[in-house]
Amino acid sequence: MAHILAPTTQWQMRITKNSANASPMTAKMWGSLLLKQNKKGSSKGSAKFRVFATKSENSTVNRIEKLLNLDLTPYTDKVIAEYIWIGGSGIDLRSKSRTISKPVEHPSELPKWNYDGSSTGQAPGEDSEVILYPQAIFKDPFRGGNNILVICDAYTPAGEPIPTNKRHRAAEIFTNKKVTDEVPWFGIEQEYTLLQQNVKWPLGWPVGGYPGPQGPYYCGAGADKSFGRDISDAHYKACLYAGINISGTNGEVMPGQWEYQVGPSVGIEAGDHIWCSRYILERITEQAGVVLSLDPKPIEGDWNGAGCHTNYSTKSMREDGGFEVIKKAILNLSLRHKDHISAYGEGNERRLTGKHETASINTFSWGVANRGCSIRVGRETEKQGKGYLEDRRPASNMDPYIVTSLLAETTILWEPTLEAEALAAQKLALNV
Repeated sequence: MAHILAPTTQWQMRITKNSANASPMTAKMWGSLLLKQNKKGSSKGSAKFRVFATKSENSTVNRIEKLLNLDLTPYTDKVIAEYIWIGGSGIDLRSKSRTISKPVEHPSELPKWNYDGSSTGQAPGEDSEVILYPQAIFKDPFRGGNNILVICDAYTPAGEPIPTNKRHRAAEIFTNKKVTDEVPWFGIEQEYTLLQQNVKWPLGWPVGGYPGPQGPYYCGAGADKSFGRDISDAHYKACLYAGINISGTNGEVMPGQWEYQVGPSVGIEAGDHIWCSRYILERITEQAGVVLSLDPKPIEGDWNGAGCHTNYSTKSMREDGGFEVIKKAILNLSLRHKDHISAYGEGNERRLTGKHETASINTFSWGVANRGCSIRVGRETEKQGKGYLEDRRPASNMDPYIVTSLLAETTILWEPTLEAEALAAQKLALNV
């Protein structure tokens, strides 16, 4: 995350007026994703990416491509808004489209909408209506033009947030004056695994078998080391087009696993950008015929898991003398370790074992440049006496609204007793 320098103005959740001038992710742009198997004896484990689930005749595909790539702007002011929300599992994403009479620049210009909550596990059948409140908008990289993606949160008809709406509570924390005065920045490292569609086995792995041991795959290049680069690159460009503050990407330690970084983002923006980036990735893997997995330990054994390391700083941490503020934050985090672990993603106990660049889920630890700790502080932060900390505990399937707001709450709003603080400081060798 060293290349992330400053947050974007996108945190005001507006889109630029010249969005119609950019090019969408057209169907033809996916040509490099079509992996053809020319040899009869090709491995069963090879993934075949397809853009369309239609007849293979070129004429049929070309007709569909032509319709998908239609530019509506010369013919109508109307735009398509894709309303996106989090489903009943707390990790699945749902969406549906509606026509808006004219281009918009802010979510307040959009109408509320509703959906059948009984079909997403979020409402009973006899009272199934759930209301969508538009909260953030992004340019649509799939439709292009003035069309938009809309991140929403969900409420009952009476205006109460439903249980899976974690954004509402996060927004309350991020609008607290103590928090806004500290201007919290977040840089989130989202790891994910690509799976072959029919066998749910990592991309590039022989079906039922294993590749060579870890070592050559991290940031590697070559057909025997990098699996899914076109998906990663397509996602990178689509996020930039959409206005997501994506700052980088790389291949990960386990083959078939990738990471991208979003941030620094200010406050609630971090959650909005991660959720929208996940939606775009789901859509790209859908088109490529590959399954996206956010499982924190997709393959058991001597293979790295998938995390969502969260880099965090406040205004006080970034100023002179900030290292003392960071140490105080680490102390607070140690005292609420169990609270954070319980909110940091399902199945995380399979990942946080003390191996494969993780700390034990049962023990809080911190260190400088130590990737085996719960909290890592960079060498540059130690040297400069100010900077940021990295929380390495969140799983790849964590809810960014929960993780970011909990970090802000624990380090800015929550105060431990003096006795607990003293004991924790002694245990962690923190001279605060």
